[in-house]
Amino acid sequence: MKQKLVFATHNPNKIKEIQELVPPQIELLSLKDINCIEEIEEIGTTLEENAKIKVDYIKNKYGFDCFADDSGLEVDALDGAPGVYSARYAGSEKNNEKNIQKVWVNLLNKKDQTAQFRTIIAANIEGKEFICEGKIRGTIIKEKRGEGGFGYDPIFIPEGHSKTFAELGKEIKNRISHRAKAFTIFLDKLNTVV
Repeated sequence: MKQKLVFATHNPNKIKEIQELVPPQIELLSLKDINCIEEIEEIGTTLEENAKIKVDYIKNKYGFDCFADDSGLEVDALDGAPGVYSARYAGSEKNNEKNIQKVWVNLLNKKDQTAQFRTIIAANIEGKEFICEGKIRGTIIKEKRGEGGFGYDPIFIPEGHSKTFAELGKEIKNRISHRAKAFTIFLDKLNTVV
């Protein structure tokens, strides 16, 4: 019998992507699969807190083993902003275009354009709690390039590349990204826990 593991997301694409990576003895469930239709409020002040809030909510309310992720863009010259507020940097409507414009405005007179994307995965599986982190360094550019990706991808060039995340394409991005690195660590840990 397969072990059920909840990925605390409403995003079916994330579920599909991760289902292909988890061990075959694990059945990955989304929030929809467990009839959790409410938005879990992310009121933490760090990526770690937000990921843990989601995990604790599912574990306490539904009793399932669970993991959750949270990601953000951390710009060095902006003291790590937008960070945990990346999705709603320019307001609660989570507008990608406005978020990018705000980053550009705040970087106007700054020489340093370096930044990193960071993903945190929090998990509570078989009574064991753990955190995994993935990050990728890069540079913010002053123009949008590329049609792929989402969020800040069109203005972020990862180290070792000359194209933005939005230009690199899904296959390369999914191999080198902060999220890919965090999930690689998570899957290694998962194999030791289950």
